[in-house]
Amino acid sequence: MAAPVVAERTEAGVARGDASAPASRVMHGRATPYLFLLPYLAIFTVFGLLPVALGVWISLHQWDFQLPNTPFVGVDNYKELFSSDSLVFSDWWQSIRATAIFTVASVPLLVVLPLGIALMLHRRFPGRTFFRAVFFAPYVLGVAVIGLLWRFLLDANLGFVNFVLGAVGLPQHTAWVTSTPWAWVSLVGVTVWWTSGFNAVIYLAGLQDIPAELYEAATMDGATAWDKFRHVTLPGLRPVLLFVITTTILASANMFGQSYLITQGAPGTETRTVVAYIVALGIGQNDAGRAAAMSITLTIMLIIVSLANFRLFRYRED
Repeated sequence: MAAPVVAERTEAGVARGDASAPASRVMHGRATPYLFLLPYLAIFTVFGLLPVALGVWISLHQWDFQLPNTPFVGVDNYKELFSSDSLVFSDWWQSIRATAIFTVASVPLLVVLPLGIALMLHRRFPGRTFFRAVFFAPYVLGVAVIGLLWRFLLDANLGFVNFVLGAVGLPQHTAWVTSTPWAWVSLVGVTVWWTSGFNAVIYLAGLQDIPAELYEAATMDGATAWDKFRHVTLPGLRPVLLFVITTTILASANMFGQSYLITQGAPGTETRTVVAYIVALGIGQNDAGRAAAMSITLTIMLIIVSLANFRLFRYRED
């Protein structure tokens, strides 16, 4: 009688093992994606979430790196940004104004001009690859190289730009980096020259994803080039336009290097942007509490602008 009992126990054990094996495989299958995401999540937490949390914490204190104590002040640093009798009110809103001027002036150019370049480079002609490389080449250079290069080119006395203007009979003593509106013209012009190639490449990728059959059907219907652009190209580029406009607004609102290296905020603080003022206040004056509050406030402003942009470009399904 012992053999049948052992056999029954063995069969029961096998049955239990067969039942638990699929469950184990399911658990391992569910955990696999998170294991692949773990390195990125660790990096994002250490270099993304923790600095943001630390920045919010610093903004709630009177924080000076040279002093041992950091008194808790709550939201006072935020209130000062909107209080006309505070020490930072006028400089803060002057930097907001400078950032707004630069953003409003540069974003339309950085959205429209690269689209025109992409439309031209999308056509087939000899040397197309070469010209694509030429337009993208400036973007490879770092902001330090761009800033120092154009600082010398735009110099009022020794700059190559004024030399060329004088050679063709135009005024050659323009103060490109120390007077308005020429300082804004310089900053916007250099930025458009520098970053247009990147947006053009993004547009090119989007144009290549538009089916050629749509253009062929539009041609058969008698559509003009403008009709094709309005009813085929622009709708096909809607996701790309959303990406380009959003990233361009964010990049322009965070502009720092060009202002710091080319105009150095001149004349006065006319071209000193928000990020430049935050750096000057937080590092130059060791007032990290107010600087952190400004950074968080600017972030909230840009989040609102980005959400509005997403809402404007959202898809409407019939």
